[in-house]
Amino acid sequence: MFPLYIGAQELVLPQDSIIRINLDEVILISARKTLDYNKQPKPLSSLDEYLESSKKVDMVKRGAYAWEPTLNNMYSERLSVTIDGMRIFGACTDKMDPITSYVDVSNLSKAHIASGQQGAEHGTTIGGAINLELDKSNFRDTGLEGNLETGFESNNEMNVVGGQLNYSNSKYFVDTDIIYRKAGNYYAGGGEEVSFSQFEKYNFSALGGYKIADDKALIASFIFDEARDIGYPALTMDVSLARAMIASLGYEQDELWGSLTNWKSKLYFNTVTHVMDDTKRPDVAIHMDMPGWSDTYGYFSEAQLKKEKHSFLFKLDGYYNRSYAEMTMYPNDPDELPMFMLTWPDVRTANTGVYVEDELDLNGSFLKLATRMTVQNQKVADEFGLNSLRIFYPEMEKSKTRFLKSISGQWHKMWMPWHFNVGLSYGDRAPSVSEGYGFYLFNSFDNHDYIGDPELDNEKSVEANTKISWEKSKFKFTAEANYFHITDYIIGDIDPSLSVMTIGAEGVKVYKNLEYANLFNASLEMKYGLLEHLNWNAVLSYHRGTDNEGGNLPFMSPITYGSGLQFDNRSISAAFQVKGAGKQRNYNPNFGEDETAAYTVYSVTLGKTFAINNDAVYAKFGVENIFDTYYSTYTDWKNIPRMGRNFFLTLTYSIN
Repeated sequence: MFPLYIGAQELVLPQDSIIRINLDEVILISARKTLDYNKQPKPLSSLDEYLESSKKVDMVKRGAYAWEPTLNNMYSERLSVTIDGMRIFGACTDKMDPITSYVDVSNLSKAHIASGQQGAEHGTTIGGAINLELDKSNFRDTGLEGNLETGFESNNEMNVVGGQLNYSNSKYFVDTDIIYRKAGNYYAGGGEEVSFSQFEKYNFSALGGYKIADDKALIASFIFDEARDIGYPALTMDVSLARAMIASLGYEQDELWGSLTNWKSKLYFNTVTHVMDDTKRPDVAIHMDMPGWSDTYGYFSEAQLKKEKHSFLFKLDGYYNRSYAEMTMYPNDPDELPMFMLTWPDVRTANTGVYVEDELDLNGSFLKLATRMTVQNQKVADEFGLNSLRIFYPEMEKSKTRFLKSISGQWHKMWMPWHFNVGLSYGDRAPSVSEGYGFYLFNSFDNHDYIGDPELDNEKSVEANTKISWEKSKFKFTAEANYFHITDYIIGDIDPSLSVMTIGAEGVKVYKNLEYANLFNASLEMKYGLLEHLNWNAVLSYHRGTDNEGGNLPFMSPITYGSGLQFDNRSISAAFQVKGAGKQRNYNPNFGEDETAAYTVYSVTLGKTFAINNDAVYAKFGVENIFDTYYSTYTDWKNIPRMGRNFFLTLTYSIN
């Protein structure tokens, strides 16, 4: 858990040299052999807060825990989210357990964020990909290292305790980590308590490597993550248990045969259990048990080939996933029988894909061409669930196979000090388990039950993007934009002929294909070195999304902005930041949205490093939302307010 960098590399270029710049972003979370929290706003912050610092990522918040990442204003169905290249799928029909909730910053070295089809390396996608890379010593001859860390936040009285113990030499390494977080209810601006926003979580990880030859190594990893007593104030239910076990065994070889190099292969397995719970809520009309399970078995194998001006990447990957969720409703009248439903009817997904990438040096510019071809089969394994869906789709087949495609081209040219990128791509995706096979899934945002449609067409996207940057001396300016034209856009639409299942629901929506939808995202970013140790940055972004009739798509960001000053002389650091957004004028009331008010919030931090013999102690103090502003963003479920003024203090003792 070390410094945070956006666009992490510091590049020093000789005149007329050429580098490749992709339309992606790197959030560096850990840097081994360093104790440098100076560039990190809050050292023991959650992974959600790290991701939200990205230019492209926003987070859907249903409480204080397990926020759902969005990329280019698109949500989990349209994204590929992986942990060290491993596909993992949540077990909650209400998206209360995104993949990012089952790791911690203590496990990770960086988050690689790729926009649009730039993320196809990690799976089929429309909006892009987020790959969370595990932190490992990687055979560095560092011997025994470790640290202890603790943190406290005033607003929700959150306590964080953790530690790492690692050993590494040129032959093998072992990394272990454990962290525990517990928080009570938080308070919005003005002192309003947000009930049912507490949580408790602990996470343990172990990762090891052994060199069986100078250029051959085995790598194994295991993560155990469990959270309990998780409140979701924006929803009608909480969570009593969210648990994941993630394991992998990999093989790496520097030279394969011929010109093939950097061969990496991995087998992995993960299992997720999620239990929704309403027993602590007052005035529950009817008690429900809603557990869900998701098991995934997967693999990938990749290698590189450099030949003359070509740099190829070949990758074969696949996974098999089982998603099962059920609901039992218990009437208040003891003489009435409980009602049972399969909300995910044991859906089995088998997915196999091939990805090929070529980066071509054109003597002054670079062209990156990539394609992915995937075959995916889904079947409903439970006969009761299949017959339930056949109430609406009498002719539906038990199994359905889809062919998915992606192709992209990205061109980069540099005229010092200008960089210019332009790209064009096509990609499609299959409906998610909920979109295809969901059975009466309640959405509390628009107060409707949702039913899937197994005969939905694949969603297809054509994307155009461009990026221009100018960098000289102490100043850097970047302008970036992308446009998505998505045909057969999948969205819920009211079916007045159907009756609701959830008490109080306003109606039933069935997923369908719109003719098309358009999304546009643009951003401006500036950085300037005011003094040797003092830097300034600012960012402004704009987003727009409409359907084929010109109506607003739900969850589209208003204009957002941010700016900050950072001071860092290695032993002392300080930062002042401001962020905000305009009114969300382009909202859609048919999906429960209203006009989110404009807001601006401020924060300040101060850090200091102390040396104790050969060890180091780092302390950081900060105040978030200094003026205790009451606000919510467009991604806050049902306008749940964000946290008010919050003081935090973190201490880390590092043994080297």
